[in-house]
Amino acid sequence: MASQEAVVAAMATPFKYSNRVVLRTILGRGDGGLGLLGMRVVVGGWVRSAKEVKKEPAVVVKPDVGSSPSLPRDVSCVEVLQTRIPFLRSIIKVLGGGHSYPPPRETTDIVIPKLPSTVFLQVSDGSCVASLKVVVESTIASPGQIMPTGTCILAEGVLKLPAVEGKHAIELQAEKILHIGTVDQEKYPLSKKRLPIDSLRDFSHFKPRTTTVASVMRMRDALTHATHNFFRNNEFLYVQVPIITTTDAEGFSERFIVTTLLGKSAEKVEPKSVHEIEGVSLEALKAAIKEKSNLVEELKRSDSNKEALVAALWDLRKTNELAQQLESREKLHPGASLNKADEIDFSKDFFSRETYLTVSGRLHLQSYACSLGNVYSFGPRFRAESMKHVAEMWMVELEMAFSQLEDAMTCAEDFLKFLCKSVLENCVGEINFFSKRFDKNNVDRLQSIISSSFERISYTQAVDALKQVTDNEFETKVEWGISLTEEHETYLVGEIYKRPVIIYNYPKKIKPFYMRVNDDGKTVAAFDVVVPKAGTLIRGSQNEERMSMLSTRIKELGIRSEEYEWYMDLRRHGTVKNSGFSVAFEHVVLFATGLVDVADVIPFPRSYGKANN
Repeated sequence: MASQEAVVAAMATPFKYSNRVVLRTILGRGDGGLGLLGMRVVVGGWVRSAKEVKKEPAVVVKPDVGSSPSLPRDVSCVEVLQTRIPFLRSIIKVLGGGHSYPPPRETTDIVIPKLPSTVFLQVSDGSCVASLKVVVESTIASPGQIMPTGTCILAEGVLKLPAVEGKHAIELQAEKILHIGTVDQEKYPLSKKRLPIDSLRDFSHFKPRTTTVASVMRMRDALTHATHNFFRNNEFLYVQVPIITTTDAEGFSERFIVTTLLGKSAEKVEPKSVHEIEGVSLEALKAAIKEKSNLVEELKRSDSNKEALVAALWDLRKTNELAQQLESREKLHPGASLNKADEIDFSKDFFSRETYLTVSGRLHLQSYACSLGNVYSFGPRFRAESMKHVAEMWMVELEMAFSQLEDAMTCAEDFLKFLCKSVLENCVGEINFFSKRFDKNNVDRLQSIISSSFERISYTQAVDALKQVTDNEFETKVEWGISLTEEHETYLVGEIYKRPVIIYNYPKKIKPFYMRVNDDGKTVAAFDVVVPKAGTLIRGSQNEERMSMLSTRIKELGIRSEEYEWYMDLRRHGTVKNSGFSVAFEHVVLFATGLVDVADVIPFPRSYGKANN
């Protein structure tokens, strides 16, 4: 009985919902598939590369003069006729009676059949990094049909040892080709070998056929499963938060408006120019930029009021961003409107009010944490803030009742370590591929996250440490109150602490309204987890549970309080200390793979001016 079970375990079991065997079950074995020799299987996939080898023609032995020719057994009829051609020409010449005829043609009309060949295909079905060599004789399928890169085949055959020893431990000798999905080589974008990864962004529907993107997707899948496993192991409930919302979780985000009114003649209003927004023209913005620039220069020279300088720099940057948006959108959509409420009567819209694509699910998630305890969500979030960044990203978000800042920081550290450990254990082939192709330090970096104790420093300590740096000049001057930039964070984790860092207690003016104000009145209980190469992966906070303080913060930021009445109800009735964080999932995938552009780890990236499918 035991031996029979062992035989069954050694077999490559077909996929439950089709008759094909997934290549990972063959090539992912410890023996590379050698234990499956002699098995008959059906495999399917797409051709990565192909090679055709012509078979040598049969050798014809020329007979001695005066003796009857001795022909090999495998000589064809055509070859027999070819050996008699000189003799036939002599007979024709004699029978011609000496008449003058044109010289005999050097060629004959006898058609010589095309020599048979063997085609060697490297076939991948996306289940693993390795590909399977499939050997196909030209008598089974036309080489011209099955050889182009991208061709889909379904083949039945027997697993055998390769005829020539190489990198493959096993190959499939095809006996039947059950399906061929041909390719138009002139139009197929992946016909060229080794395309740069950035060139694949315009072909999102084909890019998973490449080894790189297929490996990214398998690692993304593994990290997704690890995410759910971590929260299930730690007794969190999975809650789906809405994508369409009436609130802005941060209070100052650029959001995508959701409306059904555009294009409906009954509700259409003559749009204003893109150069007008809330009564301000582009020319007025440019004039304001000039004035604000002069103010910044004056404050820099005086060096007396640092807080005023920080505020002026922030104001100038926001004004510049607005002007750039107006100019860019005018080029793409001349005459289009940017004004919202003045142009659309939202009372006639589907939801009878302004609604948006969500930028964060933390506020909605807090409402369930205040009833269920520990909850998490995992889904897409949308931002229209920058032309340089993707507009749609997936976020992992969690909230914990009866939890404070230190608890959230500990949970964030444990979560990140769990993800790194899981991907190292479950994506060995993919990790090795990325280490060889893109980042040789990939494994060491993931291991360091698992083994390191994260350094915990306050925002003030981080600023003080950066101010003491003398061997590096930062592009953005380090002052208390600024948002730490990527170069600041990189220097902290890479040069000063040389390990992951958790920075906490940020200035309240650079963090969302719902984060708990500390006793100093200047900072909030917020934190960022910063790691080498990737920068900030996790942002979190302890949330404000005091009704009076929450109302004050909303007034300070000039937020429309009516949008947040439902959220404030949580503080009016049964308030509780709670904390949580959000994880930029794509940035975790980017960190694990060693790639550099987040668009390359998103299946269908969306960014300014790009939404092709």
